[in-house]
Amino acid sequence: MAVAEVHLPWLTTSFIEAKTATAASLVVGFLFFLLFHFKALVEKKTFRPLQYVSNRLEAWKYLFYGTVIIQEKFEKSNGEAFEVFAPDNRYVFVSSPKHIKELDSAPDTVLSLQAASKQMLQPAHTMHGFNWFDRRGTEGVGFVRALRTLLTNNLPQILPDLSVISRARFAELHAQHPIVDVKNEQFMVSALAYIEETLVGAEAVRLLPKFMVPFVGNFLTWKLKSHEVIFGTLVPVAEQRCLERDLKNLGQQVPYHADCIQWIMETSPRQSPWTPKRIVHELMAIWFGSVHALSTTITFAIHDLCLHPGYVEPLRRELQCGYADFERTATGLPLLDSFIKESARLTPVEAQSTRRSALQPFSLSDGTRLEVGDWACTPVRAIMTNPTFYPTPLDFHGFRFAPPDVVAALDAAFKVPQEKSTRLVDVDSTFHVWGTGRMACPGRYYAAAVIKVILGQTILNYDFELVDRDAPRWFTWLQDSHSKNALNWKHFAAEFAALKARSPVSTNHKECQKQPVFFSLGRVEEVDTFIIAATTSGNKAVAPRAKRNGFDGSTVDPSVFLGAC
Repeated sequence: MAVAEVHLPWLTTSFIEAKTATAASLVVGFLFFLLFHFKALVEKKTFRPLQYVSNRLEAWKYLFYGTVIIQEKFEKSNGEAFEVFAPDNRYVFVSSPKHIKELDSAPDTVLSLQAASKQMLQPAHTMHGFNWFDRRGTEGVGFVRALRTLLTNNLPQILPDLSVISRARFAELHAQHPIVDVKNEQFMVSALAYIEETLVGAEAVRLLPKFMVPFVGNFLTWKLKSHEVIFGTLVPVAEQRCLERDLKNLGQQVPYHADCIQWIMETSPRQSPWTPKRIVHELMAIWFGSVHALSTTITFAIHDLCLHPGYVEPLRRELQCGYADFERTATGLPLLDSFIKESARLTPVEAQSTRRSALQPFSLSDGTRLEVGDWACTPVRAIMTNPTFYPTPLDFHGFRFAPPDVVAALDAAFKVPQEKSTRLVDVDSTFHVWGTGRMACPGRYYAAAVIKVILGQTILNYDFELVDRDAPRWFTWLQDSHSKNALNWKHFAAEFAALKARSPVSTNHKECQKQPVFFSLGRVEEVDTFIIAATTSGNKAVAPRAKRNGFDGSTVDPSVFLGAC
């Protein structure tokens, strides 16, 4: 059996540049912090030097050991609130249902998710000048209805197209493909690079003293170009949609569109409709949230399939029997739903959730106080591995959340340690992947469906294993986890298919023994990016094959991108 292994660069050029900027920011920021705070130690007589120095050392340590610090303090807190210092902020973590409810009930004028997101992502420098208000609802919250209601209600119409696109994307890297020019290759490349550049650029800006932010931020805005490409490509589409909106208001016939661009436009404030620029800014923010978390979640789920291969066959049988119904209804597949949820529980994208920035001083019922600028949040990873909520919390039970009668009907015996079954999209005080309370992720139903589409096609068409089972699965920065391991895939269907990646991958095509076929996995972002982007108002888009990293391919109109993000 011919096996080919290919090693791809770990980082794109833009990512290397952005990472260099981050490293420089770390060094410069640290020096300025020392300078400014040494002055404070000398001039402020009431200052407690030892405690202050200890806090600052802990803050910089948080950059590299954030998840460990959060876990250790959670275990010592005995359910009480605790504080963690980061270079740019003070975090107050709460874990009890009572305190979580207090955060959720606080007015937006006091504790703001928008303000925390703006500080975290630095959109003025990473999202083409987008600078949203700190208070939720200042410019309307139509995007919530667009994602939570309109997008969710349209899933039965969207999923069949997503499955077709997914299969096309999986199949497109066959070595014999002819090369066809992509209609807008630059947009496809930028769509992926934008996620990396936003993450790294935002971190670089956050770590700097405030007086340096405009200079470094403007430099990064000039240097990292992906946001300009996305903005420049989508603005004409949004302008056309706004023109059609005005014509429709005058009674003229206009084309029908059922996509996120249209829904966001239509749910903007009626008295002050959003401009094309504002619509595209909203799309760029949604785009970031759509791709980053989904691709990481999918990658970790595939890792878990490799580490626990006994789950593959029951999942495959469920998909063979129930995938068609899932496409029609966006419901069902309880075993796959549970497997994804258990994977997300043990390997969440972040160790921190439910972020709220204090716009005014705020106190919890136990007297814990947040000053203006402090963050309140929940230790999501620690909560989801707490034995109080999850029996045998560190053990992987893929069907932990599945209905017991469904699990009992399987041929093999699987443990179901949880008392009651729950769904991946459920939100409560013990599962914080989607956030909590009234501000939980409005697009989680669509996100869960996309995860099932990609994993469903993977399980139905591939056998796979980790190249090195003992290799580290992730690395952490602040409180975030990023996939690291590589996979060995064996295709057993008639048509060869593949996913893209940056890490080394081995592959074997049963029906092509003579010629080794090269493909890669690990970077699910590029598959996920296209699937999220390419479903819109009746456009039957075929997955483009960007020539970068060895892609070739067919045409696609970039105007359909972000359509169902």
